[in-house]
Amino acid sequence: MPHPEHPNLQVLDHPLIQDKLARIRDEATPPGFFRALVSEVAGLMVFQVSRDLALQKELVQSPLEKTEVFRLATPVTIVPILRAGIGLADGIASLMPEARIGHIGLYRDEDSLEPVSYYCKLPKDIADGPVFLVDPMLATGGSAVAAVKVLKEHGCSDIRLICLVTAPEGVRAVSKAAPDVPISTAALDRQLNELGYILPGLGDAGDRMFGTR
Repeated sequence: MPHPEHPNLQVLDHPLIQDKLARIRDEATPPGFFRALVSEVAGLMVFQVSRDLALQKELVQSPLEKTEVFRLATPVTIVPILRAGIGLADGIASLMPEARIGHIGLYRDEDSLEPVSYYCKLPKDIADGPVFLVDPMLATGGSAVAAVKVLKEHGCSDIRLICLVTAPEGVRAVSKAAPDVPISTAALDRQLNELGYILPGLGDAGDRMFGTR
């Protein structure tokens, strides 16, 4: 169900997702376990996010006879926002190995808090199917808005943003800039602090994921 205050937001409150998110938030969780948990949550989240993907009928030969089956009608592309989005992308790709993976590299300027682009590599036909744009944190929304802009410049019309944790400020920013982009998250947290970090959040996802904090 959409969030009552944010029509473009869906909070996925499945018990397994929430249990794993609790472990992800714990500052005592080591990088290896953190990465595994992020990947597992992403895999659980993608079931909900992908439930309305278009299907097409095909015939296949089973060991006994030909039978009618259903396959995805269009290619799916997973696009992590580097670097922390890689953890989510790995979890989704483990369940959808047929998906292509593009990359958008953005980092947040620590003074202005604005996104700075440094890398972009996407499939040439990315606009032919849905795109799962993934990033663990939706804080100010600057990086997500910038990434959505890049994808739309490449002709993408079905963009789905998947985040572990979101802040109201980021949700509003994406909703204002791209109201057609749905956001799926495991938690809508309270607010941002003066440095632009989500409270209570889970710290710097990239640092915790790769052991660089």
